[in-house]
Amino acid sequence: MRDLKDSTTFDLPGFTPVSEATPEPRRVAAPRNRTAMAKQEQLELLAPTDASGLPLWTRDESLDLTGLPVWLKD
Repeated sequence: MRDLKDSTTFDLPGFTPVSEATPEPRRVAAPRNRTAMAKQEQLELLAPTDASGLPLWTRDESLDLTGLPVWLKD
């Protein structure tokens, strides 16, 4: 906004009166060609899983029950 008494006030961009603003012409969008989507298929997982999707627990002789490595005695 501009003060009528202040001659040093400059007009900021974007604050033009509504009557002076001209709308940008709208572009007509070209119709899009619809392409056939490839059929999706379920892939097998690398490791067997339980009902929740987590990998099945398997006993490893090199790990203890907490998952820490077992140190072999010499």
